[in-house]
Amino acid sequence: MRYLPQTKQSRKHMLAAVGVENIDALYKDIPADAFIKGLADLPLHQGELEVERTLSAYANQNHAAPQGSFFLGGGLYYHHIPATVDHIIQRSEFLTAYTPYQPEIAQGTLTAIFEFQTFIAQLTGQDVANASMYDGATATAEAALMALRINKTRHKICIGNALHPDYRAVLKSYMGNHEDTEVFDGLPDADTACVILQSPDFYGQPHGYESWRKICDETGALLVVVINEIISLGLLPAPESADIVCGEAQSIGIPMGFGGPHCGFFACRETYLRQMPGRLIGETVDEDGRRSFVLTLNTREQHIRREKATSNICTNQGLMALAFTIHMALLGEDGFKQLARLNHETACRLADALEKIPGVTLLNEHFFNEFTIKLSKNAKDVVKAMAERGIIAGYALDDNQLLLAATEMTTEKDIATLITALQEILL
Repeated sequence: MRYLPQTKQSRKHMLAAVGVENIDALYKDIPADAFIKGLADLPLHQGELEVERTLSAYANQNHAAPQGSFFLGGGLYYHHIPATVDHIIQRSEFLTAYTPYQPEIAQGTLTAIFEFQTFIAQLTGQDVANASMYDGATATAEAALMALRINKTRHKICIGNALHPDYRAVLKSYMGNHEDTEVFDGLPDADTACVILQSPDFYGQPHGYESWRKICDETGALLVVVINEIISLGLLPAPESADIVCGEAQSIGIPMGFGGPHCGFFACRETYLRQMPGRLIGETVDEDGRRSFVLTLNTREQHIRREKATSNICTNQGLMALAFTIHMALLGEDGFKQLARLNHETACRLADALEKIPGVTLLNEHFFNEFTIKLSKNAKDVVKAMAERGIIAGYALDDNQLLLAATEMTTEKDIATLITALQEILL
């Protein structure tokens, strides 16, 4: 990335153009306690070589998933990515314009996004799917905004079960721009625009949709289903009865990347097509009768009248969607279902082994590849002790609870290592 330094005079001109006296005024909406007092704890005025050494030392403190037994999930999952994915995403057919405004020179990009949409629609059981979601959290917030546009006289968003805490936080942040909108837990009423239901929920428990569908029909609220482990759709029923389905597609073709970038997905009933945010790629034929693809719908304020825009999402997440699409094409329907079975079977073996340890209680009645246990000791202390042994044991929750995930990457040796260490720590 290029570094473009500015002179004091050029900074002065820019500040004057936006109508502020100093740079601090640009950050007036950020709470004062969010700022570092004084200088950051970093070396001063070093050369490029020294800076690289310092940053490399920080990076080397990371413990990557392949470096030991790994059971961390919570919305971000460790899965195998075939080498073919990285090879194909670098082919020239896909190295077209960043934004596919001109279809005649962006057929590779448009084709990939169309196929991505097709996969998502098939997996979710919905009529249409789009591209452009950053991740599962922002996709959930966009679903809530879409529900408010559809149910224009309603001002409440109901969270029906254990929604991922990060998704909940992003949702409330988005709704902070709507002063009269309330986000609450419980059951919908006549003023509720939508019910948000996550399955499997944050604790790994799958949920049915029938009872919630009935409740939504009775109150007039839309049913939004959130899925942050998309591989679960290889075993669990597709949420066909939902009005909107959104979530995170990272598990297919996309590395964890220490938190990103990832790939949100979004699908809905055709009835609500024009209220859907992001991009929609359509299939057509050119003047020579050849199959081709175009940007059918783009609801950003950059392209249409601002008051008619449904979103200000500013990228199509093309590379992430491409990686997902390639991996899904390699798997096929049978491969995707087999991958889901491998995940569930591995999680079952892990759960069976954990239940035999004194001081461990399995809290889930059902699960896919992730579940919650209760320990006889503080979960955060246990996770720290495990980390010191090179084991990433899961995500520590309150009340001595621990959230663990197992995928096709989890070996019998990994499980045995975890069990042995946990037995010693809980003594």
